[in-house]
Amino acid sequence: MSEEKKSPSIWEFKLPKMGESITEGTIINWLVNEGDEVEKDQIILEVATDKVDSEVPSPVRGTIKNILAEADSIVKVGEVIAKIEASEDQSDQPKEVSTKKPEAESKKSKPAKKKAALTSSSKPTSDAKTYTINKNQNTYISPLIQNIAIDYHISYEELARIPTTGHDGRLRKSDVFKYIEEGRPAQFAQPQTETNGFQVPDLKLEKGKGEIIEMDRMRQMIADHMVYSKHTSPHVTAYVEADLTDMVNWRNANKKAFQEKYGEKLTFTPLFVEAVAKAVKDFPMINVSVDGKNIIKKEEINIGMATALPSGNLIVPVVKNADQKDLKTIAKEVNALAEKARENKLKHEETSGSTFTISNVGTFGSLMGTPIINQPEVAILATGIIKKRAEVMEYEEGDKIEIRSMMYLSLSFDHRVVDGFLGGSFLRRVADYFEDFN
Repeated sequence: MSEEKKSPSIWEFKLPKMGESITEGTIINWLVNEGDEVEKDQIILEVATDKVDSEVPSPVRGTIKNILAEADSIVKVGEVIAKIEASEDQSDQPKEVSTKKPEAESKKSKPAKKKAALTSSSKPTSDAKTYTINKNQNTYISPLIQNIAIDYHISYEELARIPTTGHDGRLRKSDVFKYIEEGRPAQFAQPQTETNGFQVPDLKLEKGKGEIIEMDRMRQMIADHMVYSKHTSPHVTAYVEADLTDMVNWRNANKKAFQEKYGEKLTFTPLFVEAVAKAVKDFPMINVSVDGKNIIKKEEINIGMATALPSGNLIVPVVKNADQKDLKTIAKEVNALAEKARENKLKHEETSGSTFTISNVGTFGSLMGTPIINQPEVAILATGIIKKRAEVMEYEEGDKIEIRSMMYLSLSFDHRVVDGFLGGSFLRRVADYFEDFN
């Protein structure tokens, strides 16, 4: 931290640096009030950036003299946000700290995160039955809003019901916290989905009897994300077949030498990531997201790879700037991310920021798949199992039947912004890079 001592007892407490590219943050909540005594390294406030929420500790033991940045205010890194009157005794031995909350808490403090009270098992309030549902038209959800939703177990469907105050109907952090303070009145409300006047019927389907298994939190989030994606993006899936014989033969001939030279296993995933990154670079409009009526063309090419966790849930670790890395670097990152996934040690920054995703359904023996787009991306590639088949090969001297290693590729794309020509051309280019492997 870069707090600077301005007098023998008053410290100017500055907003610390939160990350390499972070220049500012939003004060979510002060956990102390003016006049409170604090210990060194005691958490005194929560700060949100566009990437993650952070808890910030006090640099000294003392008393909070002034709070200069209120909740919801945006402050620059290095800006003074509070003044602390430091105690004379700054030894590491902590004083006894009262766990009792201050009687007069700041009116602008955000609600405490009582996660247990916000799970799906909570009882609906009487207001939920009469709450009017107005689905938000702006479907863009920022990373910060997603993090808040995860903390409070708020689904994408519920987020879409929260009244918005942002520009062009965008959901703001303050909208979400206000909604939480009101008791989440739309949590249990059932929206009526209409298409040309047709209402989806509330069918009382027989679900059968058997063991009831409650979804874990990650499975609930995956389910919400998938439903949200299908509701948001009109999915179209295209297919091609690729001859991976050259790639398979090269890998079989070089994987041992590759591991001896670089100390990394050479699976097919790094080869796929490298080829897909090249194709994305050729077709940059596949590397976009939709923000209301705008298209955001991404500067970076970050390839996500759907990976199974030990629990059976899926997570998407990300190879950042894949188009700028060679095969050995991609292989190293892919292996490290896969290992962390198996050990449940992936960090938030390692699973965020993807601009295009690959799902290798062939790992499970599937011939092909129809993947669901990983929002807010606009396309996702599924790679099927590599299977040897007898194929007719055309040569100048005539046709021949040969044993070839074949694979089906399928691309699901968002038809709002990706038409058939772009989707089909991109998919064919990926297959060409697989086939022309050298």
